[in-house]
Amino acid sequence: MSQSYSSSQRVSSYRRTFGGSPVFPRASFGSKGSSGSSVTSRVYQVSRTSAVPSLSTFRTTRVTPLRSYQSAYQGAGELLDFSLADAMNQEFLQTRTNEKVELQELNDRFANYIEKVRFLEQQNALMVAEVNRLRGKEPTRVAEMYEEELRELRRQVDLLTNQRARVEVERGGPGESLLQEEIQLKEEAENNLAAFRADVDAATLARIDLERRIESLQEEIAFLKKVHEEEIRELQAQLQEQHIQVEMDISKPDLTAALRDIRAQYESIAAKNIAEAEEWYKSKVSDLTQAANKNNDALRQAKQEMLEYRHQIQSYTCEIDALKGTNDSLMRQMREMEERFAGEAGGYQDTIARLEEEIRHLKDEMARHLREYQDLLNVKMALDVEIATYRKLLEGEENRISIPMHQTFASALNFR
Repeated sequence: MSQSYSSSQRVSSYRRTFGGSPVFPRASFGSKGSSGSSVTSRVYQVSRTSAVPSLSTFRTTRVTPLRSYQSAYQGAGELLDFSLADAMNQEFLQTRTNEKVELQELNDRFANYIEKVRFLEQQNALMVAEVNRLRGKEPTRVAEMYEEELRELRRQVDLLTNQRARVEVERGGPGESLLQEEIQLKEEAENNLAAFRADVDAATLARIDLERRIESLQEEIAFLKKVHEEEIRELQAQLQEQHIQVEMDISKPDLTAALRDIRAQYESIAAKNIAEAEEWYKSKVSDLTQAANKNNDALRQAKQEMLEYRHQIQSYTCEIDALKGTNDSLMRQMREMEERFAGEAGGYQDTIARLEEEIRHLKDEMARHLREYQDLLNVKMALDVEIATYRKLLEGEENRISIPMHQTFASALNFR
């Protein structure tokens, strides 16, 4: 009689993670008369996201073996079938071999990543050193070029200043004194002209005042005429109304003659004032004309010298503009060089940032692989625990089955 033992198929956490499921073959053991029993096994489930497997989560399955008793006596004893143990040993060896291969591959990949990270860090250090060297070198060369150009410009300015001083010395002191005298004469002529202008303004104001007085006197004479005519009309009207004839011993005064005398007197006074004002104005104008004619030559000479000095100032201004243009061109070249160096430095900075980003990415990837490696270790630990559990179950089942077989063999011998 033999017993056929069939175990249910279980999927371990390791196979759920990496694919494939272990299939345990059936094992049949020959035994005699044993009661049905159940075997309880626990499978630890390991989460991929956790670093430590959760030992509090169990899956309990109860396996009920099917027993079939077959009696096969050949000679003096009974043959046993241990194909299940051999199959499980082969499966265990294959699993451990696969685990070793996978761990070796992971270790090789991890070593390659470490070497790559070290290489990139060395390259980054070299790039940083190169950038620091360029930063310390290029601005110094630009500053030296700028200082050299400034020294050249200062030398040219000093040379022009010395030439100008030498020309002034060659012209001599009398020219300078003559220039000062001419300037002084010019200032005196301008002062006299200002004084004469003040006198002319005063004469003009006096003439305007006299004209205004003449106009006021004429208006007063016209007013007196109107008053006199009005009085005459009133007297004539009174004489016509009253018809009074008065004969007087004395002669009647001639009002028209009196007004005529007054008018003549005022006109003579006005004519005299106008004549005096015109005479004074003409004298002042003649004096100013004579003074202006006297100073025309001095002014003409001063203008000529001013033109010469203006030409010299223009020539010096042209030289200064040329020097300014040279300086502007040098400054523009310096700015272009600074911009170019800034662009190169920006490119180096971008390269450094890119390398740092690659290093960060590789570190993240290395950390991810480390986590996967830790997960694999955790899975391996869980698998070892599961294998140990299976081993204990198999050993217990073998011990339990082997005891009835020995008893059956002993009873058969006693029967003979």
